[in-house]
Amino acid sequence: MEWTPEQHELADLELLLSGAFEPLTGFLGHDDLHAVHERGTLADGTPWPAPVALHLPSDLDVAPGDEVTLLDPEGLPLATLTVTAREPDGLVSGPVQALGTPEHGPFARLRRTPAEVKEELGGRPALAVTMRGPLDDLTEVVATAKELDAVVLLLPLAYGEAGPAVVRAALRAKEQLPEGTLVVPVPLAPRDEPEIDLELREHVATTYGATEHLAGPDPVRIPGPPHRRGLVVFFTGLSGSGKSTIARGLRDALLELGTRTVTYLDGDVVRHLLSKGLTFSKADRDLNIRRIGFVAAEAARHGGLAVCAPIAPYAATRAEVREMVESVGGDFLLVHVATPLEECERRDRKGLYAKARAGLIPEFTGISDPYEEPDDADLVIDTTHISIEAAVSRVLDTLRSGGWVR
Repeated sequence: MEWTPEQHELADLELLLSGAFEPLTGFLGHDDLHAVHERGTLADGTPWPAPVALHLPSDLDVAPGDEVTLLDPEGLPLATLTVTAREPDGLVSGPVQALGTPEHGPFARLRRTPAEVKEELGGRPALAVTMRGPLDDLTEVVATAKELDAVVLLLPLAYGEAGPAVVRAALRAKEQLPEGTLVVPVPLAPRDEPEIDLELREHVATTYGATEHLAGPDPVRIPGPPHRRGLVVFFTGLSGSGKSTIARGLRDALLELGTRTVTYLDGDVVRHLLSKGLTFSKADRDLNIRRIGFVAAEAARHGGLAVCAPIAPYAATRAEVREMVESVGGDFLLVHVATPLEECERRDRKGLYAKARAGLIPEFTGISDPYEEPDDADLVIDTTHISIEAAVSRVLDTLRSGGWVR
C-alpha cells in the first residue's frame, strides 16, 4: 500500500527520519496530539511543542499492523509507516522507517542530518540561526558568535514556494559571516501560532547541536499589484449551466484587451488531452480537477491568468485547487454558475440528462451523483434570464474592480 503525503506532512516526515524531531520516531496518535494541544507535552509527559500528524484518505483501507509506503512527490519511496492506530477522521499514527535519502525539492545537496552536522562541528559551540527570510542585519549574529567563540550555523527553513529564496538568502549571508559558517536547509513547515513555531525552531536548532539559538525575523511580504499577480478564474456549475460558454467569452474578452497572458482550460477539452482515459468515477473526476488545478496554478505561478470551466461538483476538491493556486502566490476567483437543474435539463443540447435519467450514464452530476453548491463563491451567476454577454460582463467587471484587469 502506497501514499504520497501532503506537503507539510512530507516536511515533518523528513525531519522525523533525519532525527531533527527527536525523541519522536513517528507520527503522533490521538492521545499524544491531545496532550500537545492541552499541555505542550506528549501523553507520557515528555515536552513537545507542536502536532506532527498524518492523515490518509477514507478510501485507503489500512488497519493497525499494516505497513504503508510513503512516497515523495516524484513517486520514490521515502519511508515505511507501521500503523499503530487509525481514527475515523483519517488520522494515522505509528513509527516510520527510512527507505532512502530524500531527493525531492531544491538544494538537496546542502541537506545534512543533525548527526552529520554535529560530527562536522566536532564539539565546537554553535550559534544556530533559523531563517524564514533574509537577515537584513548580521550585527547581532556576528557579535553573539564572537562572544561564544561559536561556529555560525544558518538553518534556512526551506518550506514551500518561498523555500529556495530563503536558502539563497542564507548563502548570501554566509559570504558576510565568519569563515566556517555552515548552511543547512531544514524543511520545517511553519506553525500557525508564533509561540509554538518558535519553540519548534528552538528544538530543531538544539538537535543540530546549537549552543544558542537566534530566530531570524519573519519577512514582511508586500504583494504586487493585482494586475501583475497570477490569477485563476475557476467556473463551477452543472452540465448545461452555461459555464463553458461564459468562460470562452471571458477568454475572448481578455484576449481582445491584450493586457494579460491567458490560459484556457475547459473541462471537455482537458478530458480529451490531459485526462484522456479517466472514467467518471468520483476518484477520477477528482483527479481530473486536480490536474486542471495543477496546470492553472503553474500558469498563475508565473503571473498568468488561467480560466477553468469544469463541473467540479465536490467542495473539497475545489478547496484543494484554491490551495494549489494560493500556495504559489496566485489569486483564486471562484465563479458559481448557479443555473438551476431544471433549466440545465431543459437545454440538454448533448442529450446527457436524458441518458442519465434512462440509466445509461452512471454517476451523472445532478441526477445520480450530487453537486455540492459552493458557499465560498466570489461571484454567483444564474444564466436563466440573462444573456451570455451580460454574464461575461459581470465576470469582467469583477476582474476590473479587483484590479486584476486594467
